[in-house]
Amino acid sequence: MSTISTSIKTAASASSSFSSLPHFDRPTFLMCPPEWYDVNYVINPWMAGNLHRPSRDKAFAQWKELHHHLQKIADIRLIHGQPGSPDMVFVAHAAVVQHGVVALSSFNHPQRQTEEQPLRRWFQSAGFLVWETPRETAFEGEGDALFNATGDHLWAAHGLRTCLQSHRHVADAWHTKVTSLHLMDPRFYHLDLCFAPLSGGHLLYYPGAFDAPSLARIEAAYAPEMRIPVTEAEATQFVCNVINVGSNILMGVSGTSVAKRLSDAGYTVTELNLSEFLHGGSSAKALALRLSDSKITNGIPAQV
Repeated sequence: MSTISTSIKTAASASSSFSSLPHFDRPTFLMCPPEWYDVNYVINPWMAGNLHRPSRDKAFAQWKELHHHLQKIADIRLIHGQPGSPDMVFVAHAAVVQHGVVALSSFNHPQRQTEEQPLRRWFQSAGFLVWETPRETAFEGEGDALFNATGDHLWAAHGLRTCLQSHRHVADAWHTKVTSLHLMDPRFYHLDLCFAPLSGGHLLYYPGAFDAPSLARIEAAYAPEMRIPVTEAEATQFVCNVINVGSNILMGVSGTSVAKRLSDAGYTVTELNLSEFLHGGSSAKALALRLSDSKITNGIPAQV
């Protein structure tokens, strides 16, 4: 029996039933204050040249503003960062959550592996069913694995941080379908920097981040009128790294027309200054991990 199967069976036996797992009736996210945030090393191209450049005071002010706006449309749980884990603020990289089951990350870089145990303890104490990922199978949470709007299909990336072999492992946590996408550009080292399935059935994405077979899979799944492609210049402003709650979108200020295009598609867009977090290589989406089910988060009514 595999390590993963053993972990699930052990966790399940400790719980009276799966109905006892956390259930959220409102959109709910986990955030981590930037108490220890800094750029202490270089593990993605955006960090190069930005060592110790972020201002922790500015980062905290920007994080609090994001927290304030997200709290208007969702509930928020908090986990505190740990000394020696400056990237823990990017908490969405740490896991994928659905139906009270959490697939924990197995970070590729040793610098981020220190985040795993505090997150594991938090989820266990909150009553989630923990689905472990083997150390040899690199996987980086919502950074590289995103559910579609209805939560019945998982998109997962490989090539830079997460390995292809992890995709089936992670999808098995929910017995769901998974489509693998190959990332080609090191600037877009995570899927959430170039691919955002939205609540209205749209896709915000940068085509240049993917190889040809991956683009074909994307285009087969999303009709042309539902695809919102962005340019390279727009993508490098992290316009795809958005938080989507119902018809609301929170995103970093980009100085592009993307916010207007999203507004024209029916979304209410709030742009926020998240400049300090760009130095670390991420933006709004990475700062909040979805805990509520996809349909609850996206405001999709349950079928009768």
